[in-house]
Amino acid sequence: MSGRSDKLNLDGLSNTEALNIIAMLVDQASDTDNVSLIDHMVELADQLETRELQDDQLALLDYFRANAWACRYQRRYCDRERLWDFDQPEIQQQIFHLRRAAHGPGFEALDQLRKCQILTNLGNQFDAVGRFVEARASWNAALEVDPQFWMAMANRGQGLMYYASRLYDPGHEGVFALHAHRDLASAVDLISTHPHLGDPGLRDLFAQTAEQIGQYYDLGAIGHSYRLDGWSLGDCAAEQAYRRWCLNHTLFLNPLNDVAQASIASSDILTLPNFTLPTGEPPIVTGMFNELKQMLASARWMLWEGTHAVDAHYSDQGVLLYDTLDYSSFGLSIEKVKMAFRLSYSIFDKIAYFLNFYLELGIPAQQVSFRTIWFEKKGGALRETVVKSENWPLRGLYWLSKDLYEEGVKGTTEPEALALAELRNHMEHRYVKVHERLMPVCSEHDRYHDPLAYYISRSDLEQKTLRLMQLVRSALIYLSLTMHHEERRRAEDKEELVVPMPLVVLPDDFKR
Repeated sequence: MSGRSDKLNLDGLSNTEALNIIAMLVDQASDTDNVSLIDHMVELADQLETRELQDDQLALLDYFRANAWACRYQRRYCDRERLWDFDQPEIQQQIFHLRRAAHGPGFEALDQLRKCQILTNLGNQFDAVGRFVEARASWNAALEVDPQFWMAMANRGQGLMYYASRLYDPGHEGVFALHAHRDLASAVDLISTHPHLGDPGLRDLFAQTAEQIGQYYDLGAIGHSYRLDGWSLGDCAAEQAYRRWCLNHTLFLNPLNDVAQASIASSDILTLPNFTLPTGEPPIVTGMFNELKQMLASARWMLWEGTHAVDAHYSDQGVLLYDTLDYSSFGLSIEKVKMAFRLSYSIFDKIAYFLNFYLELGIPAQQVSFRTIWFEKKGGALRETVVKSENWPLRGLYWLSKDLYEEGVKGTTEPEALALAELRNHMEHRYVKVHERLMPVCSEHDRYHDPLAYYISRSDLEQKTLRLMQLVRSALIYLSLTMHHEERRRAEDKEELVVPMPLVVLPDDFKR
């Protein structure tokens, strides 16, 4: 290392030594609020990335980069009024780098504490931009690594209360409050025995929040009436197995599935909140939401069947196919997974179609897309309707749209966004070759390589489809709660007489 102390360089340092220097600079910059030091650290990180780093070193580098962007964020948003800015590039960078660290090949080689820090920070940033469903999943993942990591537990408890405040069902709100109080109380207890797992100075804040929840909600009564199990999972073993699978992968359109994988959450009860319409206007949004729910439910079932098939289906018998010598696989079960992927991906643009109508954005139908609906024009400024909404679930939808790639639109927060878009494009317009496992023959240098095909292993296709489906579920939850927030705002602006008109539930027997 040479040069002045404020202009360090990495010459002559090993990768490990260089990472230690970068970590030190981030900590020093955070303690001293030194922006130039942060900028210098980012320069060094760019320099280090050009080396041949091991996977775990790349994950650490992404973690340190995210911390540098966190320092920039704290400096820029000390004015609380700016917290409602929809576009926050510092958080965008944090989410991108933390995701790349958490989902990259080097994550498993990191020590337990570092894994928990990455996942907890990722959850915190998701929560800050309104993606409270994904935030809880990140905090859960941290607690799976270390059940005593109380920073994730406390943040999960606080996040649950923000989530609860957006729900339209008071029964669900109470259940969320119960779980939030348990998290915060448990975290306070763990701070005394494991102070090194976070900032113990936060103990009083967590204890005060738990006390406030206990004062506002009758937690004893909620706990007494809250029955997790004993609800029907179906009449046959196959249906019960399917519903357990949905619960375990958090796929039910039911907020309770975010706090429990128990039978109480085994139905798709999420719907639209109460809303008002001018006299004589039909409930168009209800019809749109019906289709969105049905699409997800059907895609979910196709994924289940596609991933649990044991034998070849009789519809595949006698279908004459040729061996192309590249170990590709065929069959109804694979096509079901593909259909589940395509159906799930198509829901996003339909959500944009819903928002265009409900928020009266006035975008021509042929120009509506989930990735661009937020802007006055493609790549332009955010719409004023969006910017001034102070609608937290709507902001969650906007930030969720950053998980998708669309040419000409900048600012993705998902490192795999382009790969997902390419997979969808091949499914819709070209073709995809699925393998039971990826073989060396798939290399572009192999004589049997097919340049027109998108190669993917069966397990990778199944995992991508499952993750996409979970993303769709989150989007539909945000959509419903976006409308709940907007309806409350509209009610404050109106003084007209409102006449209730209950809608009749469609019987299951009619779903043919």
